[in-house]
Amino acid sequence: MSHLLTKWEPENQQFWEKQGRVIALRNLWISVPALLLAFVVWQLWSVVVVYLPEVGFKYTQNQLMLLTALSALSGATLRIIYAFMVPIFGGRRWTVFSTATLLIPTIGFGICIQNPNTSFATMVILALLCGFGGANFSSSMANIGYFFPKSRKGFATGVNAGLGNLGVPFVQFVTLWVIGISIFGVLGGGPETRIHNGQQSLVWLQNITYIWVPLIAVTVIAAWFGMNDLATVKASFSEQSIIFKRKHTWVACLLYLGTFGSFIGFSAALPLLIKHEFVNVNPIKYAFLGPLLGSIFRVVGGIASDKFKATRVTQISFLGMIVFSLCIVFFISAPEESRSFVGFLISFMILFIFVGLGNGSVFAQVPGIFTIFYQKYLKKQKAESEEQMNEDAAKETGAVLGFMGAIGAYGGFIIPKLYGTSLSYTGSYNLAFYIFVGFYVFCLLINRWYYLRKNAEIRC
Repeated sequence: MSHLLTKWEPENQQFWEKQGRVIALRNLWISVPALLLAFVVWQLWSVVVVYLPEVGFKYTQNQLMLLTALSALSGATLRIIYAFMVPIFGGRRWTVFSTATLLIPTIGFGICIQNPNTSFATMVILALLCGFGGANFSSSMANIGYFFPKSRKGFATGVNAGLGNLGVPFVQFVTLWVIGISIFGVLGGGPETRIHNGQQSLVWLQNITYIWVPLIAVTVIAAWFGMNDLATVKASFSEQSIIFKRKHTWVACLLYLGTFGSFIGFSAALPLLIKHEFVNVNPIKYAFLGPLLGSIFRVVGGIASDKFKATRVTQISFLGMIVFSLCIVFFISAPEESRSFVGFLISFMILFIFVGLGNGSVFAQVPGIFTIFYQKYLKKQKAESEEQMNEDAAKETGAVLGFMGAIGAYGGFIIPKLYGTSLSYTGSYNLAFYIFVGFYVFCLLINRWYYLRKNAEIRC
């Protein structure tokens, strides 16, 4: 069986129903676990930093926050490169390669975490290597978008990203169950002594990374034998770089920084935020709930955007994010002895719901934006057939989806750093949340101006 498809016409209803749907869904359901594992690797630091001081690592609070931020920064930067790789190398081959590279930080992390004398510089390198996981998102989303017609892109990208995002709560939740037992025996190494609230216990922190190694290997094999490359999706970097000249590329990046940037930033920093604000609460027991809801509602946001206007779903998302960010400020501003953890947690969970909806809707509105852009503007300038116009719009959409995924990922660096800066200069996290609210208001106005108002430039 050839893995290279020379004919791919998802907008042709007969082709789609006869053979396209089955192939597209097969690629989607292999892409999902690959992306989920990528997020697992990317977010390893969000849970590990909580345990490092308790097993003897002598890192400062600022160094711990920096390790979390560096992983996010690396992933975001690498996404800029990964965003353009699928049309150059093919979706199947790039998925195999990018998933296989996850083994490097996973195995390295498992080795180094067993030695409390591991230098901070070594941990910095591992944090940067974990960025491989974050980078995979851009190539994965661009690739899956090529397989589906416009009417199903919201579903496809919502499922791929939403279920892929589950890697964030998975790594936080699974940690609770795997660190207390010797899963791999002598092959996995011995335990470390954890001192928590004055009590000692044995933990196998290396299990946090080692348990994903066989799953990554199986996924690489599945991608090699089960996925496809599309011959119709071929473009050099110079051909794709036209997106940098499009105003709507940068508008989409801004909106996605507000939604996905919030998801990944809040997910990475929430455990440390809980630990600081509610000292008697175990953050790992609750931190996974937010990313879990955000991931689920990303799927909802994508599906809702296929049925309603994606831009309206985006607008509702930003409104909700504004309201519940202010609710969080209310709860963490209360005197320490009377703070309500329940109120704080519920507010953060609802905030994650609106963030998830926005993640799905912003991705869903991009194909519509660039299809209308081609129809209204470019078709006037050059005589293109309908088929050629759709191909060009699809290529630009894929590149934009990948690139805005890169820009959005910088939220994973920005939010932890803003938390740290706010705490250093004001003694609380309030200033950081006020900055978030101001940015969400700006995104809400931008979305309305370009896409929602009556005389919007591209009303969609």
